[in-house]
Amino acid sequence: MHEINFWISVVATIAFAVTGVLAIADRGVDIFGVMVLGVITAIGGGTIRDIILGVPSFWSETQMYVWLALAASIATFVAESFFTQPQIHRTMLYIDGFGVALFGIAGLDKAWNLNFGLPVAPVILGVVTAIGGGLLRDVLAGRKTLLMSHELYAIPVTLGCCLYGLVLQFFPQYTVQASVICIAIIFGIRVAAIHWDLRVPKLFITQTR
Repeated sequence: MHEINFWISVVATIAFAVTGVLAIADRGVDIFGVMVLGVITAIGGGTIRDIILGVPSFWSETQMYVWLALAASIATFVAESFFTQPQIHRTMLYIDGFGVALFGIAGLDKAWNLNFGLPVAPVILGVVTAIGGGLLRDVLAGRKTLLMSHELYAIPVTLGCCLYGLVLQFFPQYTVQASVICIAIIFGIRVAAIHWDLRVPKLFITQTR
């Protein structure tokens, strides 16, 4: 299981870096900016989580994640025309959705195992792990952040993390099963949102003035 999680994390890190670069590719960013934003998108959420937890950043212990993010960012810069093809871009979004699901649950699990602010804080840190890198990218790129958009991105992560937190609190004997189910829930909602371009209902959006 550990080896499976490792390879999933590798794929998710690459996908995060690629989608991070694609999100700002039309801004005329140079290769250094691409590398910085790609890496921040890939490892930013986990870094924020580890700083809050007061533990060494995960990439300081396994620096391979940084090198993977750098390589993926450079590859996306060089082969931008390939990655911006509709089919390839959509595939990367699906992989990114799976990475979001995995990182959200994994981030919650790490905070929970450290007994950090149970039971609410681990849920918050799970969401931060999943979307923190994207938020940092958007702020640095001067784009509308994920939280300010109407895309179903943070909501599925929050829902899945809340469900997983409830299981850890009241039914800890089903941790493994719950993690798989919650990852599937987050990923399933993201897939539906990407496929059908689902957005937050207008009922839950404030009126612009």
